[in-house]
Order: sequence, then structure tokens, then C-alpha cells
Amino acid sequence: MPAEWEPHEASWLGWPHNPTDWPGKLEPIHWVYGEIVRKIAPGELVRILVNSPAHEFRARKVLKSVGVSMSRIQFLRFPTNRGWTRDFGPIFIKRDKPRPKVAIARFRFNAWARYPDWKKDDGIPERAARRLKMKMFRAQLGGRDVVLEGGSIDVNGSGTVLSTEECLLDQKRQVRNPGFDRGQTEAVLREYLGVTNVIWLGKGIAGDDTHGHIDDLCRFVNRRTVVLCREKNRKEKNYRALEEHWERLRGARLEDGSKLDVVALPMPSPLFFDGVRLPASYANFYISNAAVLVPTFNDPNDRVALGIVSELFPKRSVVGIHSVDLVWGFGTLHCLTQQQPARS
Repeated sequence: MPAEWEPHEASWLGWPHNPTDWPGKLEPIHWVYGEIVRKIAPGELVRILVNSPAHEFRARKVLKSVGVSMSRIQFLRFPTNRGWTRDFGPIFIKRDKPRPKVAIARFRFNAWARYPDWKKDDGIPERAARRLKMKMFRAQLGGRDVVLEGGSIDVNGSGTVLSTEECLLDQKRQVRNPGFDRGQTEAVLREYLGVTNVIWLGKGIAGDDTHGHIDDLCRFVNRRTVVLCREKNRKEKNYRALEEHWERLRGARLEDGSKLDVVALPMPSPLFFDGVRLPASYANFYISNAAVLVPTFNDPNDRVALGIVSELFPKRSVVGIHSVDLVWGFGTLHCLTQQQPARS
């Protein structure tokens, strides 16, 4: 699996339509998507999943209104249950020799072992493989299909993958693969992502209904460097878990045995809506060809986070995307997008 900063052919998004994803806020979410696409499209094709001609018409109207060049947009009429393309969309893998080729690692999706509506989403990788005429590798262990969401992993493109024990190893709550232990899970990651090294962190952040996705915690920004969220307030709910992650990464090693460079990324102040804690995190950024999109939350740390990410990506424009409404759906920019690597 290539790293996210490697060249893309396209970015994939599912145009929003399910009102239960953003109760009472679905309409303004369309305009947030418009801004996301406007920032991605100058550097690559944007493939947008829509349910019907009417759904596509509404998406086109928004995109044209915000000034998106429609020559950079391809609509795919693949019906979905929800819009979290990172988790159910195709996970693309690539080989460089004997000649470059891109394929799809087909993992199953069960709505984070939490929601009942997932069957349309689960079919997207196979639809993508047929449309793109790509080979698809069905992820299995012992004859069983393997469940895995894209937001539960992050790779450096050279052999190392990050994940959390809470998400992939917990056998009591939101269990993706009943009976799988650490060794079996690592075997699957090695077989289907082409990695040789797994770095495990512990728990996810407060408010995360995925039960521990890595993309709200810690992200690779180059082959040797990660950003890790850090909380300064000792009384805050995330403080202890994030400090534990920091200690784990001090002892972690990359695929070649070397240490990681770890850069601290602040957390925004706790964000609530209607009494519900939301998983607001600057780590949920998305690296496109043209720009790095970073969620912002009307918080004093917005500027700090944007500055840190800008220093880490000096050759890309770093753009803040207002995500206070977006995170009401329990995810932001990285959760909505999935990269398709360039073929060569």
C-alpha cells in the first residue's frame, strides 16, 4: 500500500445523502464537501460516488457554485449507505516491478461493527474493481473474509503500518474479526498491505465511535516521521491515553530498525454538540496532490496545527477546512476521502 503523500491518480469521496450521519445538519455539509473538492481537484481527478441521477444533479449544482472545474470530476453511480469513503472504499495497493500496476485489497466492511446499514457500502470495492478493470485480492485468513476499515491503518509506503489495539484487537466491543489474535491480525496486514512491520498504539480519542481509529491519533507525514496528538491538560479525558502513545512510539522501530521522528500535534479544546462529545482532531488531515487539507474547529490551536503541518509539507499548500459541522458525523476530512495511487 503506497503512502498517502505519493502521487495520486484520483481521490474518492461519497457525496453525502444519509441524514443520520449529520442529524439536522445535512444541507450545510454539502457545501463543506464542495470546498473539499475545490481544493483537491486542481491536482488530481476526483471520483465521487452518487446514488442516482438526482443525487448527482445536486452534487453538480454545489460544485459548480463553488467554482470547481467539472473536467476534474467523475461521478460513479455506486449506491452507498453512508459517506465515509475512507472506511468502506477500495484500498489500493501497487507493485513497481516488473511493471507498475495498481490493484485493490478487498476487505469487508460491517459499519464498524456498530450500525445496521452497511451492505451497499460493503459492495463498493468490487464495483470499483469492475469499473477500473483492476485485479482484486480478497483478504482472507483461514477461509474467512477479513473486516478492516481504511481509517484503522496508516502506512509509510516502505513497510510499516500504524494501528491501534482498541480497534483491531479488542474482542469484547465492536469486534471486527471474532477470534483473531495479534499474530493473526498482523499476518493479514503483512499479506494484503505488503508491510513487514506493525506499530501498535493503544486507545482512540474520546468521542470516536469507530472504537480507536488511528487517523484521529497518529499519522505518517514521511517515511520516518509521524505526527502524534498530544494533550497538555492533565485533567482532560484524552491526556493519559495520548501520553501512553508517546511512550510507545519512543520505543517503536521502523521496518529498517531505526527510530521514528515524532512531532507533537495539539488537540483542540473538547467539542460537544447536543451534549455529545465529538472526535475533533487535527490528525484527521488528508494529503492530496495539490494540498494538505486540515480540519479546523474555531479553536486557538487551529493556527498552531496549521503551522506544524505546513512545516512538515513545505512543497504543498496547507489549507484549513472548517469542520465543526463535519465532525458532528463523528469524522472529518481523512474519514471522507480515499486515495487512488498513480499507476506509474
